[in-house]
Amino acid sequence: MSDTPADLVRLSKRMSELGLCSRREADEWISKGWVKVDGQVVRELGSKVRPDQKITIDRKAKDQQNERVTIILNKPLGYVSGQAEDGHEPARILITPRNRWIDDPSPRRFNPSQLKSLVPAGRLDINSTGLLVLTQDGRIAKTIIGENSAAEKEYIVRVAMTDGRSNSEFPPAKLALLNHGLELDGKPLEKAEVSWLNEDQLKFVLREGRNRQIRRMCDLVGLKVLA
Repeated sequence: MSDTPADLVRLSKRMSELGLCSRREADEWISKGWVKVDGQVVRELGSKVRPDQKITIDRKAKDQQNERVTIILNKPLGYVSGQAEDGHEPARILITPRNRWIDDPSPRRFNPSQLKSLVPAGRLDINSTGLLVLTQDGRIAKTIIGENSAAEKEYIVRVAMTDGRSNSEFPPAKLALLNHGLELDGKPLEKAEVSWLNEDQLKFVLREGRNRQIRRMCDLVGLKVLA
């Protein structure tokens, strides 16, 4: 009995689902002959497999993956998370031996090759500061920002009401909307956890990362983000 199309998935997608690597890495490994399905090398990109088939990867692929780094950076104001834009420099230029945390327990030493294919797993805009994760490892990126990621992102946001009133007068109904009920670009936002830390600051806990999401959420309820 032959397999139906519904039974088959792209090999690269299946490898990503299993947490072996990212889809991009999978395609690279397949083209190099580093992937076997039920003991047979598969070199053709776009090949499909059944979910019950055994996938193994060559030692060379594992060694390559083990060399990939993940760097945690406290991004300051004035830097963009990804590629340089509008004259602003990317946060990755701050990754130098001189800037390394003195108590970093990792035995790995800095090498310029670690900056190659280093991408942000989640973004902070130019006017935001805080934790930025940059990684060469597709598995890490998927865990943090993948479609099915459950990772929470926490933000502390200083705000003011756009009509000039005190934040103490901010309507509870609008705070409820920040938690659930807003939409951006015609698509409902997932449930968030938003609460006041003090009269000036809100704490946002999000499980998604739309473009300029927090600033746009605040705009919808009459709040201006100050920091």
